[in-house]
Amino acid sequence: MMQQLDALLSIPYILISLAALVGLLVGSFLNVVIYRLPVMMQRNWRNECADYLQIELGNIELSDPLNLAVPLSRCPNCNTAIKPYQNIPVISYIFLRGRCASCNKAISIRYPLIEALTAISSAFIAYHFGDTVQTLFALPLTWSLIALCFIDIDHQLLPDSITLPLLWLGLFLSIFGIYTDPQASIIGAISGYGILWTVYQLFKLVTGKEGMGYGDFKLLAVFGAWLGWKYLAFIILLSSLAGAIVGIMLIIFVKHHHNKPIPFGPYLASAGWITLLWGNELNQFYLTSVDL
Repeated sequence: MMQQLDALLSIPYILISLAALVGLLVGSFLNVVIYRLPVMMQRNWRNECADYLQIELGNIELSDPLNLAVPLSRCPNCNTAIKPYQNIPVISYIFLRGRCASCNKAISIRYPLIEALTAISSAFIAYHFGDTVQTLFALPLTWSLIALCFIDIDHQLLPDSITLPLLWLGLFLSIFGIYTDPQASIIGAISGYGILWTVYQLFKLVTGKEGMGYGDFKLLAVFGAWLGWKYLAFIILLSSLAGAIVGIMLIIFVKHHHNKPIPFGPYLASAGWITLLWGNELNQFYLTSVDL
């Protein structure tokens, strides 16, 4: 049975299709994570503050159970429970024409877009790495990065509950040389955190402002642990360049105030994911260009 399964997964289009299908399902779950995890964190912070100050929280909603499984998905407008056949990734959105079946309120297009993005990126991982152990671990890394990107966009948070397990997993995988060796991984994790921490401290010293959050330090440490220290310079360069371009465009075309912070996590995550796929080629091109 296992030999037959291995033979099927060795066929590229079957592996890619399976990865895309799993990505669709995971994308639906990521929508829940992106919405609920920050709320769960805020509730925990409030409860901890209330316990420390020994005060009662008058808001009954804070005592309602809320986690990634409970309660079941509901329409945020009419609070009607979403039936299973109305929650099929992408397909349900198309058949419902982007509206709630009960109240006819428009559903954000971001939900199917995240599902589609997860499916496409998962398929691309399978296409790039094939039926290898690298695919097995690159998929959860990709899914985690998608969740981090949208949480950071919404709340300017990069939750430790996602970044820290990724960091430890990257260090663990280096023991087996899946993406890099242990020495490069350990140095990469330390350097990734230390570089951005140093930039943060210098920027704060010069301007008196905080240029980025500690979650950004941990995310770069994640890529250092997974890919090794040699790729950190390219990741920083690519993410900074993308962030600068998008920031300038927002200021010019959307009238984004220059004092309003722009989350750096999505650019860092995108640069790290690109490096995961094409790190050798891009790093070589970058080093060659510098030599010239």
